[in-house]
Amino acid sequence: MTISPDRTSETDETLRPLLFSIAYRMVGSVTDAEDLVQEALLRVHSAEQEGVVIESRRPYACAVVSRLSIDHLRSARIRREEYVGEWLPEPIVTDRTLDPAEHAELSDSLSMAFLVLLESLSPPERAVLLLRDVFGFGFDEIAELIGKSEDNTRQVAVRARQRVQDRKPRFEASVERRWALAERFFAAVEQGDTDGLISLLAADATMYGDGGGRAPARRTPVRGAVAVARFLVHLARQTRRDGVTLALVDVNGQPGAIAHSPAGETVAVLSLDIADGQVIALRSVVNPDKLTHLRRRSSTARRRGG
Repeated sequence: MTISPDRTSETDETLRPLLFSIAYRMVGSVTDAEDLVQEALLRVHSAEQEGVVIESRRPYACAVVSRLSIDHLRSARIRREEYVGEWLPEPIVTDRTLDPAEHAELSDSLSMAFLVLLESLSPPERAVLLLRDVFGFGFDEIAELIGKSEDNTRQVAVRARQRVQDRKPRFEASVERRWALAERFFAAVEQGDTDGLISLLAADATMYGDGGGRAPARRTPVRGAVAVARFLVHLARQTRRDGVTLALVDVNGQPGAIAHSPAGETVAVLSLDIADGQVIALRSVVNPDKLTHLRRRSSTARRRGG
């Protein structure tokens, strides 16, 4: 391992954000990622109690959570294949106030488009690509993390990059321009402005919906600017009647919105992919099982008065 031990930054609480970042990108689920992180930390503690010499907890814990994530994906393969309709990751609300360079780096590796693309990789390929290209681990470190030779790990990385390169999502470089367009877009949605929406959508724009069979959602994507615009206007008209309101937020590093019921419950999360001054894709998560963590945090915030 090339990472030198730093005992001052290797407590459970300082390791948890890094471990969650790896696990969430691997499995696309907040709840599962939290469980995997907890299990990884328990295994680190167990190893320490058994007298295992751990020079640095950070690479050791990263190795454990990576292996747990790979095992989890293998066990979840059949569930993914049987999923009803489009599968999208559980959305997370991210910090819009980050430094622009940091935000750009975050949005590239955390976007829902990128996480969906990772689904085309095998679990080991996904681990190698993320650990190398997102988290900056050396090939010698990754080889030890996943139990392969360094040469084999390099070959896995090459294959993984080749598989995602042509489909890797592209985004508007300027965060300010992204959000200026997103604000106009959501204003047009709320106003029922079909023509305004068409002007903001790319001609081949696509909208994906994830209801998982648990909430109403189209099982196939809506394609084309006109079809997407009309669908959104119809949907907005219906949600207004139900008293649903939108709050603009950063979703997985991209402009998006959370839809709340009159009781304040999170009922949907939308994320936009923006490139070349147009909205090229929309992703809507309405599966209530994938919004539990947001409802939990929202409830906590209300109790605290936040």
